[in-house]
Amino acid sequence: MKPDWAVRSKIFMSTPLVTHRAFLLVALLAGSAQWVPAAERWAPLFPADGMPTGWTVRAWNDVSKPGPTGALWRVEGGVLTGAAERGSWLMSEKEFSDFELEFDFKLGPTGNSGCALRAPMAGDPAFDGMELQMADYRYNTNAKPSELTGGIYRAIPPTKQVYKPTEWNHYHITLRGSHLAAVLNGEKVQEVDLSTQSPEVKRHNGAPAVPVKDRPRRGHIGFQNLSRGTEPVLIRNARLKVLE
Repeated sequence: MKPDWAVRSKIFMSTPLVTHRAFLLVALLAGSAQWVPAAERWAPLFPADGMPTGWTVRAWNDVSKPGPTGALWRVEGGVLTGAAERGSWLMSEKEFSDFELEFDFKLGPTGNSGCALRAPMAGDPAFDGMELQMADYRYNTNAKPSELTGGIYRAIPPTKQVYKPTEWNHYHITLRGSHLAAVLNGEKVQEVDLSTQSPEVKRHNGAPAVPVKDRPRRGHIGFQNLSRGTEPVLIRNARLKVLE
């Protein structure tokens, strides 16, 4: 309900000066609080324990296919745990275009994960959308910089490597149009104009992928578990703010 300024002005005129000022401040704050745009509000991605609602488990190399049999992602105590069965994505059912996304993640010594950005619900998010990498260097000691944490997988290396092995790490990601920025543990590791990213990227089978500049500007977000060993990726404090 909008403020009834006629009523408030009558009250204002009948009260002492100090009270006037306090009343005016409270009125302005109350009025502004009612008009905060929804786009400026953060929403938690996994607000309740149990199986995540609004998400679907898909195969790691083609999200048009279901994930491995028995691959279950689950939230317990506010922490999302990747499926024990190796090789799956947890993909959002909704699509997003411009947004801010932040979350904490933790990997084991041979952990490998990723965050899908604007990915279609078909193909490999790493090559058909974008994948912001999350990987311990021990997973692949021959990995290129773009295949390590902070890189857009096989496409754009991070500006620096600030990943903390086997500890909680924090990502803050912003996508607005062709602008991508990513901050890892308080350090900016990506700030690029996607429309300028034309280098050829090879898929796992050696075939060329679509250049980053031509990839979708709208799609799904997701989290991958491709870790080896018994320690799947852990995610907590994940939240999203839609900017469009």
